[in-house]
Amino acid sequence: MPKRDRTLTDFGRNVARLRADRGYSQDKLAELSDIDRTYVSGIERGVRNPGIKAVLKLACALRVGVEELCEGVGK
Repeated sequence: MPKRDRTLTDFGRNVARLRADRGYSQDKLAELSDIDRTYVSGIERGVRNPGIKAVLKLACALRVGVEELCEGVGK
């Protein structure tokens, strides 16, 4: 099994943490961000590399700036 990219796993962890902080299920976050739930799951697991449009949708749905979604990513 290939090693997961740390940047993607760090980003996914941030999304999952912020989602949980707000009490959202993956289904709810998917609905609010207009992103498929399986794609949200893949982002949180670090197996998907979301484009800028998806990142912006997630930030909006989670009511945070992109900088908070990316905090500690790639370090």
